[in-house]
Amino acid sequence: MRIKVDFTKSPQENASEYYTKAKELLLKKAGTEKAIAQLQDRLEGMEKELAGMEKPQKPALKQKREWYEKFHWFFTSDGMLAIGGRDAVQNESLNSKHFEDNDLFFHADIFGASVVILKNGVSAGAAAREEAAQFAASYSSAWKEGLASVDVYAMGRDQVSKSTGKGSLGTGSFLLSGEREWYRSTALGLAAFNDEGKFKVVPAKTFEKMNKSYVHCNISIGKDKKSDSAKRVMKRLGLRDLDDVMQQLPAGTFSIS
Repeated sequence: MRIKVDFTKSPQENASEYYTKAKELLLKKAGTEKAIAQLQDRLEGMEKELAGMEKPQKPALKQKREWYEKFHWFFTSDGMLAIGGRDAVQNESLNSKHFEDNDLFFHADIFGASVVILKNGVSAGAAAREEAAQFAASYSSAWKEGLASVDVYAMGRDQVSKSTGKGSLGTGSFLLSGEREWYRSTALGLAAFNDEGKFKVVPAKTFEKMNKSYVHCNISIGKDKKSDSAKRVMKRLGLRDLDDVMQQLPAGTFSIS
């Protein structure tokens, strides 16, 4: 090891200078060791915190939508599918693509109403038909007009046509022929519930026969705006998708209970 000596200073002065430098280095070393120890403690603490934290969950995959979920829809209390148009275009689509020989066509006897197709409705019992009729009544302009009830009729595939012999009818309009099966003074009314995060709307008659353990609310004609009512339904049922709720409610005003 080489040591520089300042010959302008005495041996004692050189020794004193090196002693001072040595003390400074020892102090720096102690400070450095202390800082390293503190950093190690912090790292160990952070590692423990990270170990105790749950791993981030992968976002849940969106539930697969069934073909009929783009329409208004429900299953009757005995498990039969009923689908209704949300507008004239969907009414047209239901008639041309999803109305088969064994189905029944339900429609409220009022201008401006959803076409409701009860799949395999020809073999349906009275309860299922009445539920489909209430669904058709509720998704008609009768709700917007504040009517408590409206007449509804049902017809078979061979009774509903688009041709008049003079050309086709406009979108959402149909030529009806033959005897109709009537459901007079059908009460309007719906029930909504949260089925494992999925918002579902059914006729009040259907929900009366269902398992009441669902978090639900009754939907009837009232004085509250659709947007306010949709938010109330969301809060009651613990839902997040306001658009979904809005789309599944009829046009008009509401009372939520």
